[in-house]
Amino acid sequence: MEAFFHGMILAFGLILPLGVQNVFVFSQGATQPHLVRALPASITAAICDTLLILLAVFGLSIIVLQFAWLRLALMTVGILFLLYMGYTIWRSSPATANNNEALPVKKQILFALSVSLLNPHAILDTIGVIGTSALKYSGTDQILFTAACVVISWLWFFGLTIAGASFKKLDSSGKLMNIFNKCSAIFIWATALYLINGLL
Repeated sequence: MEAFFHGMILAFGLILPLGVQNVFVFSQGATQPHLVRALPASITAAICDTLLILLAVFGLSIIVLQFAWLRLALMTVGILFLLYMGYTIWRSSPATANNNEALPVKKQILFALSVSLLNPHAILDTIGVIGTSALKYSGTDQILFTAACVVISWLWFFGLTIAGASFKKLDSSGKLMNIFNKCSAIFIWATALYLINGLL
């Protein structure tokens, strides 16, 4: 059970900080008219996280950490994406009871895929931390470690969606969500600058 608890603690540590993926899933809970309509974003994000965790645990981490050019390519694409995502969030207007601008299912899924798989911070954290931590386990312990990381990821994204839906009830005018969007955009741009600094 030590491997399971290790996986839980590690997954919480990586997923708790405010990130692009978290911001998007939360915002869908807050902008969709019904909680069920926000589920495509949270399910897609959780599936992507599960995929990254499985790839990290079962060997991708060794490949990425060995090739500097691959890491550089991931970082460059990710930085450009973060700059674009920040711009999109900054310009978005929050949906209110009288302003139905919630994303349709296809766009939710596409955005969730992009913030999950084009986010170098999430990829490098998953590969560098979860992947390398998994190297100390084998057999059943490795499966328990991986399962714990996956379970925490799914619980977290569903929790974020519910939190977003609760936030909407407190903010029927959309003013708080607008402030949240601006703060989120600034945070995302700051993340991109941090990654740029790491490349210099």
